[in-house]
Amino acid sequence: MAKLALNKSQLKRENDQLKLFVKVLPSLELKMMQLTSVLRKAQTQLKKDIIEVEQLRDTIAEQLPMLAYRQIILEGLVKVRNIQVDEENVVGVRLPCLGKIDFDVLEYSMLAKPHWVDLFVDYIKEMITKRLVMKISEERVAKLSISVRRITQRVNLFEKILIPNARNNIQRIRIFLGDAERSAIVRSKLAKAMHQKQRKVMVEESESV
Repeated sequence: MAKLALNKSQLKRENDQLKLFVKVLPSLELKMMQLTSVLRKAQTQLKKDIIEVEQLRDTIAEQLPMLAYRQIILEGLVKVRNIQVDEENVVGVRLPCLGKIDFDVLEYSMLAKPHWVDLFVDYIKEMITKRLVMKISEERVAKLSISVRRITQRVNLFEKILIPNARNNIQRIRIFLGDAERSAIVRSKLAKAMHQKQRKVMVEESESV
């Protein structure tokens, strides 16, 4: 660590830095509060998404118990053709948001498949959508968690290191300069007294001649 220069120039630099740190800190604290609030909402949304997926799974099992039997081939009926993932800026953080989902449904004969296949197709499309929504929610929570951790570290850096260090440096410099000023005054007075004493001696010597 560089040695602190105990002079007026360094005192000005430390004062300027302290003013800057104190000015920046409130905006960092505000952003931390905003991001923390957004993160909590995202975590709540993720919990809801997980519950919806579980509830839909239970609904499918209840409505279509026949899926437990493997005699009817249903694989490949529904495929995802395209997933559009957009982005939004939330308090300076770019977060994914699910856009449009395009499905391809394999053509099938109503005579060759049971009547409940249409319902199965709808449920599968809904399940895929809900799972994608849940995945996006997980990504949002992950990104927001990182952002909250980073902004918290910055706030702590300002609160616990930069600002206290600047104040401590200012105090050290002021004490040093104050001591130096007092020492200079004392030296000046001593020099003046010595000079007066020498003059007195010289006058006395001249008078005695």
